[in-house]
Amino acid sequence: MAAPGGSGPIGPFPEGVGDDDDARADYDKLRRRVLWSFPYGLYVLGSRDGERRNLMTINWVTQVSSEPKLVAVGIEKPAFTHELVTAGGAFSVNTLSREDRAIVRKFTKPVEVDTEAMTLNGFAFHAGATGVPILDQAPAYVDCEVRQAVDCGGHTLFIGEVVDARFQRPEDTEVLRMEDTRMSYGG
Repeated sequence: MAAPGGSGPIGPFPEGVGDDDDARADYDKLRRRVLWSFPYGLYVLGSRDGERRNLMTINWVTQVSSEPKLVAVGIEKPAFTHELVTAGGAFSVNTLSREDRAIVRKFTKPVEVDTEAMTLNGFAFHAGATGVPILDQAPAYVDCEVRQAVDCGGHTLFIGEVVDARFQRPEDTEVLRMEDTRMSYGG
């Protein structure tokens, strides 16, 4: 359990970790470093509710089923994107080229939408099959309808069925991974 106010190490703690705050804090730091060592991709997630649209940098993305084709994304509950995915019932996952690594920093906060120019933070997009934004320069994307939302503490795991998938660049374009940047999230 977290310390009062949610600011201390979070359990459970395995046998052998002391009961004092320093030992628990040291273990919590170790556990975070181990979790940060997991390989993650970096993506831009599209969401929409009516005329409200957003693109958000995300790394907790995985395919969870082959039949049907299901993709899961973990979204922090206070995020604007969480609100849009909950209300709109859909999301897109856009891959990014390694060459485009600077883009991820452009989508860490809610975006400026220009519906006339069809841009989000100055980046061109088009509407996917579900109406969510698809980043035009994404090498590939999947467009998903939410089938299930699972409460996971501070995040919700949205499980979406792929209703459309496309390559927009050559299939062998190298895609961005967390280790290609100095970013980290989670742990």
